[in-house]
Amino acid sequence: MGSSLFALFSIKDLIDILLVATLLFYLYRTMKDSGSLDIFVGVLAFVVAWVVMYKMMDMRLIGTIMDKFIDIGLFILVILFQDEIKRFLTELGSRRGLKFFEKLFKSKSEVDDAKKWILPVVYACMNMAKTKTGALIVVQRTIPLTDYERTGDIINADINSRLIENIFFKNSPLHDGALIINGSKIMSAGCILPVSHDTNIPRYLGLRHRSAKGIAQATDAIAIVVSEETGKISYAHKGELHLGLSSTDLERTLSSLVENE
Repeated sequence: MGSSLFALFSIKDLIDILLVATLLFYLYRTMKDSGSLDIFVGVLAFVVAWVVMYKMMDMRLIGTIMDKFIDIGLFILVILFQDEIKRFLTELGSRRGLKFFEKLFKSKSEVDDAKKWILPVVYACMNMAKTKTGALIVVQRTIPLTDYERTGDIINADINSRLIENIFFKNSPLHDGALIINGSKIMSAGCILPVSHDTNIPRYLGLRHRSAKGIAQATDAIAIVVSEETGKISYAHKGELHLGLSSTDLERTLSSLVENE
């Protein structure tokens, strides 16, 4: 009996199961980062109920009704999750898939180059926190931020803490938008970012924090916020918002994120 079951379960079936599990994991992670996890779980529960009732229990009436919803639901899902689908496909097509192999051959100097932006950003945030100067700094990781860069003014300058502070100076025309960093360059400033509609964000937080979480949900970027009201430093990454960091905590956290990516 056991040998016959083993014969039915081939290597191809194992690969099939692993591929489906991997796909579900990436979908789960993408939905969790974007704040759409409840909808994803609801859709998954509906599909499981449809399989059990229609395919396994042969309940034809309810199964036929649910079958019609499944047919139409594909189009509805594309509309509901168009941003999440775009992010998933972008991650799939980016170099993220080769990240494991890149880590094996990445030298210490390359890691150090990737961390060059950290100290200037931390110093700028520390000084702006003292004067309660509001700021929103976004650091590109593997997913390009070109579309967001175009919403602001192109700067394309070397990263400098004084330049960052001047951009967010209260009388500067660019201080209300986001500053985007890519590599060792400040690409643009005054940029418009997507705003998160997550209801779990505390109400006392303003548009900068919601925009930081919004870009962290839409991409894998790191978004750093200095509050204009309190002077506290926060950051958002992978859909999560972390509040109230000191400059030392910020430097340690950013260094850890870069090293582990």
